[in-house]
Order: sequence, then structure tokens, then C-alpha cells
Amino acid sequence: MKEKVVFITGGSKGIGRRTVEEFSKQGHTIIINYRQNSQIVEDLISHLKGKYNNKLIAVEGDISVPEECERMVTEILNEVESVDILIHNAGPYVKERKSFADYSPEEWNYIVNGNLNSVFYLSRLIIPKMREKKWGRIITFGYDRVETSPGWIYRSAFAAAKAGLASFTKTISVEEARNGITANMVCPGDIVGEWKEEEIHKAKEHHDPDTPVGRPGTGEDLSRIISFLCQEESDFITGSIIPVTGGKDVLGKVFRQ
Repeated sequence: MKEKVVFITGGSKGIGRRTVEEFSKQGHTIIINYRQNSQIVEDLISHLKGKYNNKLIAVEGDISVPEECERMVTEILNEVESVDILIHNAGPYVKERKSFADYSPEEWNYIVNGNLNSVFYLSRLIIPKMREKKWGRIITFGYDRVETSPGWIYRSAFAAAKAGLASFTKTISVEEARNGITANMVCPGDIVGEWKEEEIHKAKEHHDPDTPVGRPGTGEDLSRIISFLCQEESDFITGSIIPVTGGKDVLGKVFRQ
């Protein structure tokens, strides 16, 4: 694939960071969005520049705020002609187990804005340039079986936002197909902690009895799928919801707790 410009939200750590490394390895220009802690981003860029020779651009901003998205895209388009690949990795997740009735309107809107509305805010600003080039790739993130709109106990706001995002992803894929733009959603399994930034070969050294394939999932498992979906030859794959779970019934585990 010819060199592309890849914009990754929440790219400073976790699965986002692993995805930044995957595309850097391929020589693409990477725009790393982050919301806070610029030192982490500076350290990441320094680390990657020591391994690869691609261009790396950091852009600070809150994806859940429309005005912030407009400012970020303006800054980006001052640096590059357009964004070819947009990876909506960032999205708030509250670990606290909380019934929907216990959410305040502010808490609810924070989750929905960060996981659903932010994809609208950024996509509407970036897609026009993709249309001009007749080429683009959009990746969103969901969760296990999100396309069936399942209930998720104590995760009502997150589940509702992601279920809506699954529908929105499919809509983008249909509306933009004639413009050479694909849109797909990847759904991570139970990938936690340091495994979000780890490589597959390290996971193979650990046994996970709760996952059918027998090992933990890693950020590399996700970044490899994302990379594949963004290839030139992957243009026939669009509107797909792809689970990356190692065969684990993630929601089933949640309901049994």
C-alpha cells in the first residue's frame, strides 16, 4: 500500500498505541490524538522515531467536543493534504458497575458523546477530503455481539452508545461506498491491562483457561485486523462488525458475575 495519512484517536496508550506502531512499521504518516499528558506522547514519538522513519504528528484535543474536533482537523490539514485512514479508537469507559438509574445526565452524556457523537463530529469533517480522492478507510470500535444490540448490565450508557455506533458504521459504509470509502467495526474481546500494548508472541507464552484459544488477547491482535481492513485490496469488506475475542463469550461472562 502506498504511504497513507492515518489519524488515530486516543493513540498515546493501550490499543491505540499498538495501532500507531503497526502503521508506523508500514511507513505511513501518523497523526496521534491525545487528550492529556503530552509527555506520554512525546516519549512515544521519540521511541518510534528510533525504530521507524515515518512522519509522526501529535494533536491534542477532546473528541467529544465539536469545537475541539474542528480545531484539530484544521491543525491537521495545515500539516497534511488529507486523512486517508481514520481510526476512532478513543472512547470513555467507566469501570464502576452502575445501574442506568444511577447515572446523572452529565455522566450519561459524557459516555455517549465520547463513544458515538465523537465519530460523527470527526467523520463529517474528514470524509469530504476522502471523497475528493475517491479513497478512505474508517474504523470504529464496538464490543462482543454489539450488532445485536444486547443489554449489558451495569454498562448501559456504553452499550447504548456502541450499539448506535454499530448502526452508524453500517450507514457510513453504504452511503460512502460509491466514493471508495469503507467503514468497519472491530470488537475487542477481554483484552485488559498491559496486554493492550503487547505483542502476540508474548501472549503465546501465557495460558488463559477462560479463552478458548488458550491465550490472552493483545493489542497486536487488534492492530493486525485494523491494518488488514485498511489495505487497498480490502475494499470489498465494508459494513462489517468483526469480533476479535479468541472465541470467548465476553458478555456471557459478564452476566454470570
